[in-house]
Amino acid sequence: MTITYSCIANGRAVLAELALTGGSYQEAAATVLKLVLLRAEPKTIIHMGSFVYHTLFIDGITYLCASDNTLDTITPSAFLKNVSETFLRNPLMSQEHFSPSNAVAADFQQVLGKYMMKYNKNQDDSSMSTLRSQVTDVKNVLTQNIDKILENEERLNIFSDKTANLQTTSLNFRWQLVKHGVEEAHLLIATLAQK
Repeated sequence: MTITYSCIANGRAVLAELALTGGSYQEAAATVLKLVLLRAEPKTIIHMGSFVYHTLFIDGITYLCASDNTLDTITPSAFLKNVSETFLRNPLMSQEHFSPSNAVAADFQQVLGKYMMKYNKNQDDSSMSTLRSQVTDVKNVLTQNIDKILENEERLNIFSDKTANLQTTSLNFRWQLVKHGVEEAHLLIATLAQK
């Protein structure tokens, strides 16, 4: 997951924004900001095009970011929380009514960039950890499967040995029957010859 765009807005007026990739985010962001103002919900997630827009709405200020992954909602939420805390600690925000200024835009463009890089890097590290975990899981499954194959081979060998022993015993038993049968036949012939 990558956070590709973020902005801070007072109503519909964008105070600061930053896009890490090329693309037209402003139109989609304007639509999202309009929806956020209409709903006035603290958090929203809106799918538009190939991006997911996450928002945090606090005291008329909307913190917005766009990501390329529909499944991850934790990272954008943490990103927006950190941005909002930093924004609210800014001395320019202590004024009751403020308007967008170049100072706010420049200052918070850097803040947005810093947090976007931080959360995107953490996501890369998390992706590597997830990948390592998946490789370990596959390795464990393969090891278990190999152990099962070896156990089955051992059982087959035992079964083959028992089958061979049974065949040998069966042949010996038949031979004994034939041998006893021949001896009994000779006795019968000898008895008949005497009569």
